[in-house]
Amino acid sequence: MDIYMEQGGEGPDLLLMLHGMGATGAVWSPLCAEMHTGTSAGWQGRWLAPDLPGHGRSAAQDSYAIGQHAASVARAVLPHIQPGGRLVVLGHSLGGVIALALATGWFGLVPHRVFAAGIKIAWSDEEVQRMDSLALQPAKLFPTETQAQERYLKVSGLAAVAGTASAVAARGVAREGDGWRLAMDPRANAVGKPPLSELMALARCPVHLARGGNDAMVTLEQTRSLDADARDLGPHGHNVMVEAPAQVLDWMASFS
Repeated sequence: MDIYMEQGGEGPDLLLMLHGMGATGAVWSPLCAEMHTGTSAGWQGRWLAPDLPGHGRSAAQDSYAIGQHAASVARAVLPHIQPGGRLVVLGHSLGGVIALALATGWFGLVPHRVFAAGIKIAWSDEEVQRMDSLALQPAKLFPTETQAQERYLKVSGLAAVAGTASAVAARGVAREGDGWRLAMDPRANAVGKPPLSELMALARCPVHLARGGNDAMVTLEQTRSLDADARDLGPHGHNVMVEAPAQVLDWMASFS
């Protein structure tokens, strides 16, 4: 399994950051910059920011079920874990669900702690059917890279917080023939409705949930149905780690 990853920091402890559906590991660039230049004490060790399977520069795979995602990520991350070091997982949206799957310990590693922000909890049958329909559609081609990037930012919910020239937009599109397409494999939409309550019950480490206060995809009440102490991270949208990286790091630091 070919998983593209960016990494940095030093020390035995490792922070694994998992992005949401349609995005890439580049969405963590503001948070990584905050770790290096900001005043937050949210993380002091090494970090990894992979592109999930079928996203960005990572290879496609046959299935995009949550368990398949978790297995692929675990295989890629295991060589980076140092004996005696802590593994902390920070996931956003789909990445948060994968983080919950890793928390079960079923995939060859047991995190020290898991943080997940912006997980969509309520799914209607129509929403699941729409995602399955999107998975069957071929990737749309755009005549220019800029047009493809604009579409990428829109579908990943980043249009209001990042431009086409930003680091956040990196790796979101790919060249194909004479045109450009989103770098996401359309089949990755068929992830299905995640068994969130079951994953929370099976977690072998502390799990902390949160959302941006203006996140249109999930309410605080829904989030607290899974974690009674779930945090409101302030007046920010779905991509809170892009809008307010210091807020996310402070949230993590409050449990260190």
